[in-house]
Parts: sequence; C-alpha cells; structure tokens
Amino acid sequence: MSSRAQAEQHIEVHKFYAGAVVAVAFLALVLQAFLNKYGSWAGLLELPLLVTIYFALSRRNPATGLLLGGTIGILQDAVSHLPIGIYGIAKTLVGYVASSLGGRVDTEHPISRFIMVVIFYHFHEAVLALLNRVLLARPATYFSWKLLIASAVNAGIAVVLFPVLDHLRKPS
Repeated sequence: MSSRAQAEQHIEVHKFYAGAVVAVAFLALVLQAFLNKYGSWAGLLELPLLVTIYFALSRRNPATGLLLGGTIGILQDAVSHLPIGIYGIAKTLVGYVASSLGGRVDTEHPISRFIMVVIFYHFHEAVLALLNRVLLARPATYFSWKLLIASAVNAGIAVVLFPVLDHLRKPS
C-alpha cells in the first residue's frame, strides 16, 4: 500500500451529537439577525459562515458540505436584505471547497484554522461581490479595508469558537 493511501485512511471524519449541527446553525442565524440591529460593528461578524466552515472542515464530505452551506445560506437569505439565493450560492461554494480541503489540511491547529477562515472569508466575499455585479447589476467592491478587518475579526472569533464546537463531537 502506498504512503498516500495510508495517509488517506487515517483522516478522521468527525461525527456530532444528534441535532448539534442544526442547533448551532440555527443559533448562528438567530444571533446574526439580532446582532445586526445593535450597531455597525456587528456587520463585521459572519457567524453563519463560521458555522459552515467549521462543520464542512470537520465532516470532510463535499456533498455534505455543499448541502450544509446551501441550507445555511438560503436560511440566511431569508433573514437578510439580499435576494433569496445570494448567500445560498456563496455558502454552497464555501461548504464544498472547505469540505474538500478538510481532509488534506491540518484543521485542528489554531494557526491553520485562522488562515483558512481568512481565506474562506475572502472567497465568500468575492463570490458575493461577483454575484452582485453579474446577477443583480449592483456595484460591488472586491477588496476594502473593512473586508480585511472583518476577515481578521472572523478568524479570531473562529480560533475561539471552533474549540468550543469541538465539544459537540461524539467520542471516536
């Protein structure tokens, strides 16, 4: 057996307690909806994206990541000011890519988690900007200082949030 085949056999796919994914996603959506009413600082947070990234990286199954991202995105569309489908498309792509990468990258180390969240946040925002320009014919910026600050804030929150979510895993 080749060393690559041996390495792929040792990739751990995490299982979670029943209802944990649904409860965490629901809580993230509710918090996101209510936090936006308490100031512009809350616009920096993207809790549904963090939940999508965490569970997609943990499950390491592209189909599951795709469905999870799409579901969370559509539900976020329902409580946001954007047309239905915009967050759905962006989070579907993030969920798919994150779950595809989850088996190839060390997702347990805080530095790798920080870097991955920064990258996925920028990817998510680039998809949103592209969709706004192409589908909605709205002006959208691809890069700004606010985007850079928001990605760092979300990555910092992820470094704290992801170990808390690790406690929802079933023991292997």
